[in-house]
Amino acid sequence: MTSRAETRRASNEILIGKKPLMTYVTATLVQLANEPTVLVKARGRSITRAVDVAQIIVKRMGNIGYKIGRVKIDSQLIQSEDGKERNVSTIEIEISR
Repeated sequence: MTSRAETRRASNEILIGKKPLMTYVTATLVQLANEPTVLVKARGRSITRAVDVAQIIVKRMGNIGYKIGRVKIDSQLIQSEDGKERNVSTIEIEISR
């Protein structure tokens, strides 16, 4: 059973993957219409796409007043299919109104 705070926290997160860039921009803008802040999260090769999403929202929608807040850079230890462990870089970008 999840608490209300955990459910809310998950609703304002956008996880970046391999879909087209504008898909994530649109999803982030929809979340920003409902939430005061949104976390854009990515890891590995998707980090550049997450940065692009944040920059498109801030630069092209700047007259609305979106801004980048906290940026967290980290790494995770992942076990690959062949059984080896490796570090994968992660990023979290906070965007707010």
